[in-house]
Amino acid sequence: MLNGIRIIEIEGIGPGPFAGMTLADLGAEVIVVQRGGDAGGTGGGRPPLTRGKRTIELDLKDPGDVAVLKALIATADGLIEGFRPGVMERLGLGPAECQAIRPALVYGRMTGWGQAGPMSHQAGHDLNYISLSGALWYASPPGETPFPPPTLVGDIGGGALYLVIGLLAGIMEARQTGKGRVVDAAIVDGSAHMMNLLLSLASTGNLSPERGQSRLDGPHYSRTYRCADGGFMTVQCLEPKFYAEFRDLMGIAGDAFFDDQNDRASWPEQTARLAEMFAAEPRAHWETVFAGSDACCAPVLTPQEAAAHPHIQARGVFRANGEGLQAVAAPRFSGYDPEPRPAPSRGQHSAEIRAELGFD
Repeated sequence: MLNGIRIIEIEGIGPGPFAGMTLADLGAEVIVVQRGGDAGGTGGGRPPLTRGKRTIELDLKDPGDVAVLKALIATADGLIEGFRPGVMERLGLGPAECQAIRPALVYGRMTGWGQAGPMSHQAGHDLNYISLSGALWYASPPGETPFPPPTLVGDIGGGALYLVIGLLAGIMEARQTGKGRVVDAAIVDGSAHMMNLLLSLASTGNLSPERGQSRLDGPHYSRTYRCADGGFMTVQCLEPKFYAEFRDLMGIAGDAFFDDQNDRASWPEQTARLAEMFAAEPRAHWETVFAGSDACCAPVLTPQEAAAHPHIQARGVFRANGEGLQAVAAPRFSGYDPEPRPAPSRGQHSAEIRAELGFD
């Protein structure tokens, strides 16, 4: 899909490499600039985040290696870096220097707090960024500590995927104008932007600033229940027709206590009664009860269990190889079903890339 696009990825952690992997999955040529020796625990050199990429080891404090990088930048459509603001400038590799070499270069900057603002130079991680953006607020039931799936809401959803969108939009414009952009992809921005779908419920009265009082985080028909064996089932039968099917399969279709689906005052007791019912049987029982139905119920699976599920297997979502379990590229395109390319070793293509650029 992205054949002919070259991206230079300055080795980093988390969302930057994930963005590079996503672009490589779609066919872009992604070259990771890695520092020599051990990765230092950054995760930048670990599969599957480096799959389909080429790697070159360069010391960005060595003038000779910087010359190699600049020659590489001259051939690139986009660049990814994930340092704190000012680091690349101090190395002489900021947007001004790089776009002087390649005016059409789209310079992608991946940070948590953004390139500007009073917190832009502070340290932080996924959980911190989404807590400040408001994206963490509805992550757990009232009375429980908010905690979302690690990395998914911030690093990936609010960070890496927004960087990918920004790079692709910038490259499309640069191909028309010959002029690149600087993409300021901040997790705090992206995760706040992701909240717009939820915030749109406020106009219909279905979103409350109080936890546990909104349509998606409060009612008995939109939550997770523990089963007898310690497993969990999710229930989210929002529409009346799906709620009716759920009641029928649960055996409570004739119970008047569950008639008023949206009586907020009844939600706690309705939840408690359903919790008792789910806790009486193992997860496998409930999977059988809801199999093939429109009751909008599904089990909570581990990644390994998910890979073995018939639906996931039928779609080929996960593939296992010598690098372990990993999910295939998404989204899908008609006539395009690439096999995941292997992850390279550190600096595997150093000599090859130097030779392509005319260096020894």
